[in-house]
Amino acid sequence: MSIFEATWPEANRPEVLRVAILGATGSIGTQALDVCRKHSNRLQVVALSAHSSVEKLCALAHEFKVKHLALSNEDYRSAAAIAQLDAGVQLGFGNQAVAELAALEEVDLVLVSVVGAAGILPSYTALINNKILALANKEALVCAGDLLMPLVKPGKLIPVDSEHSAIFQCMMGTHPQYVSRIWLTCSGGPFYGKTVDELYEVTSAQALKHPNWHMGPKITIDSATLMNKGLEVLEAHHLFNVTIDDIQVLIQRQSRIHSMIETTDGSVMAQLGPSDMRGPIQLAFSYPERWEAPTDPVNFFELGSLDFAPADDKTFKCLALAREAGRIGKTMPCALNAANEVANLAFRQGSLSFLQIAHVVEKVMELTTVQELQSLTQLVEVDKRARALTKQCIDEVI
Repeated sequence: MSIFEATWPEANRPEVLRVAILGATGSIGTQALDVCRKHSNRLQVVALSAHSSVEKLCALAHEFKVKHLALSNEDYRSAAAIAQLDAGVQLGFGNQAVAELAALEEVDLVLVSVVGAAGILPSYTALINNKILALANKEALVCAGDLLMPLVKPGKLIPVDSEHSAIFQCMMGTHPQYVSRIWLTCSGGPFYGKTVDELYEVTSAQALKHPNWHMGPKITIDSATLMNKGLEVLEAHHLFNVTIDDIQVLIQRQSRIHSMIETTDGSVMAQLGPSDMRGPIQLAFSYPERWEAPTDPVNFFELGSLDFAPADDKTFKCLALAREAGRIGKTMPCALNAANEVANLAFRQGSLSFLQIAHVVEKVMELTTVQELQSLTQLVEVDKRARALTKQCIDEVI
């Protein structure tokens, strides 16, 4: 089902929305806290998590007077900064502790902005506990969309990715049956227009220089390989109940059109705005209201033009691999995602070349036995096997 299948109710939200921000020290979490500072009369931060940035997490807990914290990396149990936490602060460790923040009675909305497959469990926990899930983690739906989407109640899932927020906004007032195609826009990343020969020697430092967006290192590399866009195709497929082949990827170099929908009569609706994630984050917090802008608007007099081009999924093969995983479905997208996470990190660490990322992911897909998707426990095992297989493939490449 699509998140628009049921009628969206008028917001029944409290005057002050109580939010949990999971992944608070990352790029999305940091910008979400900027929104919370700007609208402190409307938003109250009641829970925070981080992976290993203990000092930053403790400082944020002090600033926002937060009593519920979690660190997913259990190696930091004895970090010195923990001793500086205020009395009464509860700090848990491990992925389960992060997910438990999503079940707290005093939480109204959970922003899941943790990186990778680690976002699956807190997303599931938020949904089964009837929280509003502001989803900034695409891997949750890529891997577990078939399990998570049936749990979604009207008004309880709002996408935060700029593209999916754009589609969400374009679809307001349009019945899903009249949507014939989604145009998922893409900047093209730092290597747009390059040939395979030109990509042989590119470095991690070059790939981390995204032309338009400031993001974390993992997603920035995914943007360079176009795997990020492939994962977004799978996410849009689940969110909006549109087939993989009715989601077209369109290069939009200025990153001003964040995505578009095309209806059966040929009309196209586009959402335009600044290249700043605080806009989509704020909308997830405010919906269906629209608060004053968190950033400067686009100056269309200065922008001048908007450029379009097809995505090159032959040179940037990760996009084609993600599409294929989506067509296969079942547990294949989980295996694809796990392989990509491991290969992405190997490239950043210098043990794999840029072009070898797609090669390794493709090899893992070829060696993966696809199963019917049945449970989150099963996905943990699929993820674990795919990661081990990916490491073997990387060793063979090296």
